[in-house]
Amino acid sequence: MNHQLTDELLALALEAARRAGTLLRDGRPEDLGVAATKSSAIDVVTEMDIASEKLITGFLAEARPQDGFLGEEGSSTEGTSGVRWVIDPIDGTVNYLYGLPSWAVSIAAEIDGETAVGVVAVPMRGETFRAVRGGGAYLGDRPLECRTAPRLAEALIATGFGYRTERKAGQAEVVHRLLTRVRDIRRGGAAAIDLCDVAAGRLNGYYERGINPWDYAAGELIAREAGALTGGRPGEKLTGELAVAAAPGVFEPLQALLEELGAWHD
Repeated sequence: MNHQLTDELLALALEAARRAGTLLRDGRPEDLGVAATKSSAIDVVTEMDIASEKLITGFLAEARPQDGFLGEEGSSTEGTSGVRWVIDPIDGTVNYLYGLPSWAVSIAAEIDGETAVGVVAVPMRGETFRAVRGGGAYLGDRPLECRTAPRLAEALIATGFGYRTERKAGQAEVVHRLLTRVRDIRRGGAAAIDLCDVAAGRLNGYYERGINPWDYAAGELIAREAGALTGGRPGEKLTGELAVAAAPGVFEPLQALLEELGAWHD
């Protein structure tokens, strides 16, 4: 890769995430409400999602006007530079709406279709995760390495749930059958944070059906650069159909078990 380019993209992503995180942390209205809904009445957008995405895309477009964008709240342009920014202005919007601390700003930069830079800022923790492809993953200045894998039966696994009733019903059945096969299950409500927590060794693994590129683009890179394995169904890449990330030794049995349980379909 062009290290000068990735250094530039990383610096821009870090600054954009810092600015958006400050806006979201310090500017959250006391009477924050729902501005719109998406896939269902409980899949919400707040005015702060929109403001955060506008801040991020405006900052990045001013610095690199030829780049493309893919943002959760509607920013979508092709660009001509070969660089595309994939942005989740608030990952964990429902947490943010309710005043819970588990929300993040996620910014990834793709070069010619491959994720090259990832930044996930978690303002209420005072943490910023970052990675460059081939350059390792970091929490601040501390290198990250995923936790040495126990047996699957001793693994702490995170997951998330969709917003449509029929999907949640299927996901609940998978959790019901998985729970006795692992140490325990966590549901934090922000995919980007879960992926970063795998990178930091706070979780042994994570899986979810139905997430979008802006949910996982930065976090997947950070997890992989910390030594985690990522994918979807066996032999496939991580996609919205199924996202799996785990330490080596946990990844393969977890992925196989999720296939057996039908975690990849509603």
